[in-house]
Amino acid sequence: MILGGQDGIVNVLGAVLGVAAASGNTRIIIVAALATSFAESLSMAAVAYTSSLARRDFYQGQVEREKDHIRRFSAIEREEIRQIYLAKGFTGKQLDEIVDTITSDEQRWVDVMMAEELKISPVTRGGLLKAALIVGFAAIAGSLIPVIPFFGLPISWAVWSSITLAGGTLFAVGAYKASVTVGVWWKSGLQLLAIGLVTALVSYVIGKTIMA
Repeated sequence: MILGGQDGIVNVLGAVLGVAAASGNTRIIIVAALATSFAESLSMAAVAYTSSLARRDFYQGQVEREKDHIRRFSAIEREEIRQIYLAKGFTGKQLDEIVDTITSDEQRWVDVMMAEELKISPVTRGGLLKAALIVGFAAIAGSLIPVIPFFGLPISWAVWSSITLAGGTLFAVGAYKASVTVGVWWKSGLQLLAIGLVTALVSYVIGKTIMA
């Protein structure tokens, strides 16, 4: 959601201000913004899908690698399991039982190695589609925010309203990101706000320069 929403807001804000500076025609601005919105959203959804697909393929490749290691170097792989759970605080008979239980089934053994040694998790087909849909719809929602003011306000007012609305949303998204991950909320908010404002300024300057 954060990836798609942020990308949609920043890209369409830049397009809106660039076209506004170059043409000053509200209809052209709206058409350009909507075209950018849907193209951007489809592109972001496709990127989310293919990147998730790449992670799934990478995971499957590592699974096959671990299976090969287990079959060829079972004693070494068994010792790796022992060291993993020894580091977790298990010792003696309890540790032996854990190692025996895990290594008695190849699939369980591989699953543990993937999660505990390589620290990677599987990506399901449903996860591929979910990632694409979330990013795509978030990008559409974010893309529409900068263009909303142009539907009812004079162009000069719409430009500043678009910057304010997009900037406020970017700050909120940044603050939210910090609240669900790590970081200071206001720093994260200001970081995304700065990205949006720099993009807007560059696009505006390009539009003005072309029409100069």
